[in-house]
Amino acid sequence: MGKHRYSRLPESRDMIALACGSSLRVHFKNTRETAAAIKGMRLERAKTYLQNVIEKKEIVPFVRYRYGVGRKAQVKQWGILGASGRWPKKSCDVLLGLLRNAEENAKAKGLDTENLVIQHIQVNQAMKGRRRTYRAHGRVTAYKSNPCHVELWLQPKRQEPVQKESETGIVLRTQGHSLRSAVRGRRLADGATAAQA
Repeated sequence: MGKHRYSRLPESRDMIALACGSSLRVHFKNTRETAAAIKGMRLERAKTYLQNVIEKKEIVPFVRYRYGVGRKAQVKQWGILGASGRWPKKSCDVLLGLLRNAEENAKAKGLDTENLVIQHIQVNQAMKGRRRTYRAHGRVTAYKSNPCHVELWLQPKRQEPVQKESETGIVLRTQGHSLRSAVRGRRLADGATAAQA
């Protein structure tokens, strides 16, 4: 296999740390939802979160691939009522390994690992593993696995611009989004949950 080509990269690669894994033997859907949960988190918070998921102290909310996934009360930590969730241990182990790899790559580049943020994380389907299972009456059925490719990069957290206040003292909208969504996005990026806010 050739060198991995990332789907997208920033203009300057000096301040980022890369990591990727190909054809990983973990479920694609579980890994995709776990990756979506940690995107935008600080590196240390993401590692703590994944460890907590393994210990079932926190949960991964399932937003896209929800079919057949039971609803859990723990999902309320994310501010999502009646949503599905799981504790995908193997996906968390694999993502923890990739985060540690990216952290070591950042140290080798001389980056400060304290303020690194998961800027980009992407999970793609890999080629299915093919096996066979033997059924009644001499039939044979395909028995496939769903591995995945994962790529991510870490980048130092950008300094957010100071919000402008009008003469009345009301904070103005930021970049076309409502203040509520901007605050919620900032809270989730910092790794806070709805219960902590």
